[in-house]
Order: sequence, then C-alpha cells, then structure tokens
Amino acid sequence: MSQKVEKPVLSGQRIKTRKRGKFAPLYEKERYDPIGFRDAIISGLDKCSNDFEAISRYLDNAGNKLDYRRYGECLFDILIAGGILVPGGTLSQEGDGPHKTDACIFNTPDEINMEIMKSWEQVFIKLMRRYKYLEKLFQDEIKKILMFVKYFQPSDRKKLSVMLYIWIANGSVPFNAILVLNNSHLVKDNLALDFLIDVFKAWRQEKGVNSLHSAIKKSNIESHLMSFVPDTKQSQQYFRSAFQENGLEEILKLYNDQHQQQAKKELQVLLADSLGENKQQREIINEIKEIASKENIQEHETVCIIWTTVMDIPEWSKKEELVTEQAVRHLKYYTNLFSAFTQSARAELNLLLKVQDYCYSNMTFMKAFQKIIMLFYKTDVISEQSILKWYKQDYNVKGKMMFVEQMKEFIDWLQNAEEESDSEGESE
Repeated sequence: MSQKVEKPVLSGQRIKTRKRGKFAPLYEKERYDPIGFRDAIISGLDKCSNDFEAISRYLDNAGNKLDYRRYGECLFDILIAGGILVPGGTLSQEGDGPHKTDACIFNTPDEINMEIMKSWEQVFIKLMRRYKYLEKLFQDEIKKILMFVKYFQPSDRKKLSVMLYIWIANGSVPFNAILVLNNSHLVKDNLALDFLIDVFKAWRQEKGVNSLHSAIKKSNIESHLMSFVPDTKQSQQYFRSAFQENGLEEILKLYNDQHQQQAKKELQVLLADSLGENKQQREIINEIKEIASKENIQEHETVCIIWTTVMDIPEWSKKEELVTEQAVRHLKYYTNLFSAFTQSARAELNLLLKVQDYCYSNMTFMKAFQKIIMLFYKTDVISEQSILKWYKQDYNVKGKMMFVEQMKEFIDWLQNAEEESDSEGESE
C-alpha cells in the first residue's frame, strides 16, 4: 500500500518588486516646495517691471507650468505682500532668495493712487477668471492676511484696506470676511476699528455713503459693528469721533440703532428677571430709570418694553369672557410701574397704541381694550387728553373702528366734560 507523501510547505513567500528605472520619479509624489515656487514667481514678476499687462500675461502662462492649485496661498501672499507670509506677518527668509518682489500691492506708493489699485484689481480678476479654482483659495487667503494686520506697516494696512474695499465691491471677497478682525488682540488696540474705518472711508470716497450704507445693510454687518469696539467708555467715544471725522455719520447711526436695540433687549431681560424675583416696584423703577438714562432709551420706548414684559408673565385664558377680567386684575398690580414711565404725552399715547396693537393681534383680547384703557385712566397712567387725541387722529387703523365703538360712551362723556369745562372758562 503506497504511503501518501506530504507536499512541501513554503515557509515564506517571495514578493515581486517593480524595478526602479529612469521613470521611477513619475510614480512618486512631488515634494512640497513653496520656496521653489516663490523663487520661480518672483523671478517672473521681476521681469515684468510693474507693467500690469505683462504681469497678467506672465501669471496666465505660468499657471501652465507651476502648480497654482497647490501653491495658491503662496501666490496670493507674493502678489499682496511681495513674498511668503509666515506667522507674525513677516516674509519668509528661507532659501537663497530673492525673498521679495517689488511687483506687489505693498510696494505701491504710500500716497494711495486709485488708478494703480484698480490696475491691481484687474490683475486679480484676470488671474481668477483664468484659473477659477483660485477664487475660494483667495477668499480664505484674505481672511488669513487680515489676521496679520497688526504686524504690517501702517502704510501697508492702508493699501490693504483700499484693496479690500475694491475686492468686496466687485464680489471677489464677501463683506463678512472682514469679521475675522473681531479678534481680541486687534480689537483692544483699536486696530480692527481703524482698519474697518479705512475700508468704509475708501468705499465712501469712491462710491458714496449711500452705496456703503446699502452694502452694510445687505450683509448685516451693522449687527457686528459693536464687536469692533472695546468695552470702555473711552473706546466708545473714540468710535463715534472716528466715524464723524471721516464723514461716516450714516454708518454711525446704524451702529447707534443696533447698540440701542441691544440695550432694549437687555433692559427687557433685566425687567423680566426683576419681576420674576418679585422685587419691590420702587426698586425696579429706579433700576429701569438708571439703565434708560445711560443707554438713552426714551420714556415712550421704555413704557412699551414694560407692557411687553408684563403681558408675557401670565398664562392667559383661552376664553374671551374670562381673559378681560384676568388682564385687568393682572395689570392693576403694575399700574404704579406704568405710571412712572408715562410722565409725557408721547409715552401715554405710545402705551395706548401698544394696547390697541396687542388687543388686535390677540383675538381673545378684542373685547378687553376698553376695560384696560379705563383701568389706566382711573389710575392716572393715561390722561383724557391722550385718549381724545387717539380718538380724533388715525395713528393706527388696526381694529380702530371696533375699539372706538367699545369706547364710544366713555369718549362722549369725556367730550361733554371737556365742553363744559370750556364753557365755564368762558363765563369766568
């Protein structure tokens, strides 16, 4: 019987390797060499002698040989600052050099020449039109460069601010890119604010304040203006002076409006907290007056904030026949608070209109209007003069006819009392 012979088992496996020949480098990833890229670009730009057409032609052709996609950040560094920017905002001194070219934005005359700046604008437009993938790289590069403004020379910051206006205006860079300046080390020394004002000033001089105003509103930049100002009284004054001195009063108004809107929100939060803690109304009145005075919130605005906050407190009944009694009972507790901020006719009328708008907007309160106004009249929150003024003039037409009908008997009584008073005055 023949015995089965075991087959030999291989103890290892030979791996066939590709022989390295003269084509081997083609299979290897090219080494990252920003310095070599820089040297090539600077060499080409230096030959153009600040001829903008020559610069554009060179950049157009160089993109066929040099890897713009890989070295786009370096390319824009060179075109703006003259060389490769390193942390700290200085130019890299690595390699044999030259490390800097004169064919760059920072080498333009310190006395801003808009014709030269717009020539540079065309260089960038043509470059990104030819190589579309550079558009996103450029936007990211601008955000990086803006973080370095602290380290640039004042003259270079000025040139960059003018070019940033041009790039934002032509759509190369979104307006909100400027928000990267909202950085503590730039804000505290007013560097962010000064740079922002230079951008605005260039825009105003070239396109007018209306164009600037429209662009800021469209991009919602006005809601961020406060973040460029250090939280000190001196800085607030510096901010206002800087805008006024540079003919930017319209933009300052945007800031003031935004600042006050924020102050009103904070006042409402404070009031809600104070009411929630059941503080004494006298204490609450003093707190509100102090904040309103500090933030220049007028009485007619304050009383409307009080109304909104007070009416947010209860869980209102869904039944129309019950909500009127609930509202009167609730508001009666706060009449002293309302009265403290209706010392002017304008405040009284604003409160009355606020009540009208509230009752019209909340269906269950439709029949509560007359009872609420009567409460405010009897507790000296709103005077008969304000009620008659509301009746005679069309300030707010929403529900006016229906509310006038509710008030008819009381209005007639007020008018008769007014006529009797006038008659007595004449007889005397």
